[in-house]
Amino acid sequence: MIKLPKYSIGTGDRFAHQGAAQLKACIMAAELGVDVTPVWNKSYREHTIVGSVPADTRKAANAAVAKTGWNKPYFVDADHINISNVDHFMDSSDFFTLDVAQYIGQKAAEAELNTFITEAEKLCGDIKLKYIDAPIAITSELVREVAEKYLQAIIEAAKIYAKIVDAKGAGNFVTEVSMDETAAPQTPAEMLIILFAIARAGIPAQTIAPKFSGEFHKGVDYVGDPLAFAKEFYSDVAVVEYAVKNFGLPQNLKLSVHSGSDKFSIYGHINAALKAFDAGVHLKTAGTTWLEELIGLAEVGGEGLEIAKEVYSQSFNRYDEMCAPYAAVIHIEREKLPKPADVNKWSSNDFAAALRHIQSEPRFNIYLRQLLHVGYKVAAEMGDRYINALEKYEETIGEQVTENIYTRHLKPVFINK
Repeated sequence: MIKLPKYSIGTGDRFAHQGAAQLKACIMAAELGVDVTPVWNKSYREHTIVGSVPADTRKAANAAVAKTGWNKPYFVDADHINISNVDHFMDSSDFFTLDVAQYIGQKAAEAELNTFITEAEKLCGDIKLKYIDAPIAITSELVREVAEKYLQAIIEAAKIYAKIVDAKGAGNFVTEVSMDETAAPQTPAEMLIILFAIARAGIPAQTIAPKFSGEFHKGVDYVGDPLAFAKEFYSDVAVVEYAVKNFGLPQNLKLSVHSGSDKFSIYGHINAALKAFDAGVHLKTAGTTWLEELIGLAEVGGEGLEIAKEVYSQSFNRYDEMCAPYAAVIHIEREKLPKPADVNKWSSNDFAAALRHIQSEPRFNIYLRQLLHVGYKVAAEMGDRYINALEKYEETIGEQVTENIYTRHLKPVFINK
């Protein structure tokens, strides 16, 4: 079976031009003795907005590997796919994130529910987990509650998994199950029952993406209590360890943190938990690279700065259109967005400082950053003008991309002692 290594990072690349720069960050980590596996992830929605196809992601990943001489594992993720669009990714992907959020809360057929509840009764009781003070209490009432909320979603995940197996063969791809797009976070007890259901369904999940408490908005820091997150993350890692030992799930099963880019206030807690349990994690950082492209373009000045300003102006003027697909994962106070007329007066340094995620920088604007995060459709509409600029200013942009991934993501999550 193809196995996802212990540490991995989802390196999204909207326009498929930063593969080598992203890999350079992983190479720098490897030189310190820490292997972090790159996973290029791009969703069907992103392909639709940009006008690309999944084969483009595979082509870009392979080209980056060849250019840098990377000789370690790497993957291409069919990100957030469902039964209706998975076929588009069969040939190009070897990692599939099964997104069945639409089925969470839908009740399975009564016969399916009753059979599962009967089988899951053996979980009932107090379960002691490593490093967790209080045991997890599983009751028959909780089993039914979790089954009524999540069983149908897992049944649907099993259907998608079976379809991929039919096309690619068992063991020839990595499977992630996404449970993060639901209103409330799962408790450790709920997570344990969900993992039992995944194992029972025959899905060899190597990563599981739970819903954590707090807010994971796109491209900005965690919103919530970092200490509460730390307690929750430790508990979830402990649950995964227990499930691997008791449910027959893959030995390398690990948590996946979705919208994980730029969550600086919780990175230290993730790092501490990984070391305490000797565990792995998959960190998804999709849109942060696109923002570094804009920073690099701004920094070169001239036409690069003009493009960056135009992307902002168009995103501002088409706010609802840009934000609608991401409404659940952004929080923008529109009155705190700078007016395009003011932005047009900014220098290269002003624009870069407003966008780059350095929280101590007085000019940094968290709302501008989120709007530009979802404004990549504007750049896509520029066509060759944008792509040509990426290629013309590749060196400056690449420096931003590598620095961001290595210094702000890889080091605090995977490397720092």
